[in-house]
Amino acid sequence: MKIGLISDTHDRLPAIRCGLALFRERGIETLIHPGDIIAPFAAKLLAEWAGTLHVTYGNNDGERAGLLNVLPQIQDGPAWIGLAGQQILVHHFIDWCTPEDVAKADFVITGHTHRVEIRDADRTRLINPGECCGWVTGRCTVGILDLETRETEIIELTP
Repeated sequence: MKIGLISDTHDRLPAIRCGLALFRERGIETLIHPGDIIAPFAAKLLAEWAGTLHVTYGNNDGERAGLLNVLPQIQDGPAWIGLAGQQILVHHFIDWCTPEDVAKADFVITGHTHRVEIRDADRTRLINPGECCGWVTGRCTVGILDLETRETEIIELTP
């Protein structure tokens, strides 16, 4: 099973559209967004996703009630997702995860730093797909995680 990873979209609608189109082209049905959507108008694009969407609040998601109205599944992290026999911990920032939670997870999906990072901590794979918005690094990136092989592909978008 492959899942899409998109984070730190920060209201950049062309980048969000581009990322969602890529996931559709690749046949991805499940997305994880670990926060910093920002405004409800941007959340509406994510709400149109035909598959499953898991999403947590980020530190810049100030309009929480509006986001919740558009995305009723949004929640504070840590969020736990069980998929394909794997336990996935989702939180906006890796530093907000407890060491105990990280140790229990097969995968930890975060954002916040706007930098792509893939590393292993014992049996746990830590993944930050970078920023979809491209505001900080100049790179609009998303990821695709294969839960069976543990491979993570980072794709640079051209919105």
